[in-house]
Amino acid sequence: MTAAELPPGAETVSIPAPRTRTNTQRRSGSRSNTELYAWLFMRVSGVLLVVLVLGHLFIMNILDGGVQRINFGFVAGRWASPFWQVWDLLMLWLAMIHGTNGLRTIINDYTRRDQLRFSLKMVLYTATTLTIALGTLVIFTFDPTIN
Repeated sequence: MTAAELPPGAETVSIPAPRTRTNTQRRSGSRSNTELYAWLFMRVSGVLLVVLVLGHLFIMNILDGGVQRINFGFVAGRWASPFWQVWDLLMLWLAMIHGTNGLRTIINDYTRRDQLRFSLKMVLYTATTLTIALGTLVIFTFDPTIN
């Protein structure tokens, strides 16, 4: 509808044209798919975590006699098997990276100042790296012969 076809007293609304991509954005190598990969990782890791965590809970609480059975000797026997080391390592890594990715998204969405956003993400990445490193170290260097 043109301005001439509008009824008397009606106002026209000007809608700005959509932004066009710059030449640097048109090149295929200049755009990153980081957010797409982060989104895909959240879906895949979420499904894997459901299987790993529910399996862990089922085995620990139902098949192995309940939580009253869990002690140092139980953990030592369990981590003597590479299968359980890998199972627990996958749970640790996937849960930490999945949670970190979710918190990174929240920080990006709700933090307005760039410096604060950067600081919060550095604290998050540092805590995640330390937790993953220490957890991995414990799983692989666990000594069941400690008295």
